[in-house]
Amino acid sequence: MTTSIVSETETAPADKNFLPGPVLLLGAPGVGKGTQAQLLMAVYGIPQISTGDILRTNIANGTKLGKSAKSLMDEGKLVPDDLVNDMVALRLAQSDVYSGYILDGFPRTLVQANWFDMQGPNFRNMPLPVAIGIVVDHTELLHRITGRRICPACKRIYNIFSNPPKIDERCDIEGAKLEQRPDDTEEAFTRRMKEYEKLTAPVIQHYKDKRRFREVEGQASVDEVQSRILAALKDLRKEFPPGSWNSQSGSR
Repeated sequence: MTTSIVSETETAPADKNFLPGPVLLLGAPGVGKGTQAQLLMAVYGIPQISTGDILRTNIANGTKLGKSAKSLMDEGKLVPDDLVNDMVALRLAQSDVYSGYILDGFPRTLVQANWFDMQGPNFRNMPLPVAIGIVVDHTELLHRITGRRICPACKRIYNIFSNPPKIDERCDIEGAKLEQRPDDTEEAFTRRMKEYEKLTAPVIQHYKDKRRFREVEGQASVDEVQSRILAALKDLRKEFPPGSWNSQSGSR
């Protein structure tokens, strides 16, 4: 089966007996991964597992792994793949993951992806991990990010392109001057896009090569994008059903 973009006419209502398994949501900054992850959590009752959260928790709790990571970060170094993998392994040992989970920020590298694929024997009756990429036009992404403005008083979020205030750069409620976050400038967006493409392209290709990747068009309403993601997940699980991870140990 070839990688395909799921059309907006395809829908997949939630099935309480459906086992979503491990799901990796991929997409550039601003495509709406966080929103869709929250919706998947609500639909299937599965947790979202964020490597950022795992890292912060280990550091805050002073675990051995957390101390090692903090030491490296204090020196301005990246946390190595093996340390990230060890933290993820501990999180995946918890009982709330056995119906499935949504991965946020993992795997970020090919080393992590290959390690993750080999974890099948640790999960009884679990489907192979699958990846869904949300695609949005570059100009739309630029507008979503650089157009974002926040009221410093009430924290209401506007977008000067799609949801502008009644008075330029002023909050409709508080009248305060709206602010742009440092990460929402065009320079920051360009930098984040380059980092995303460098890190994520090999991971996407990894899942494409194993036929465990689908793209969905993300330039639509939240509900429409959700329907496309659910349809893509249903399609993937026809080929990679429960038990496929154990039997293949990530070999596909």
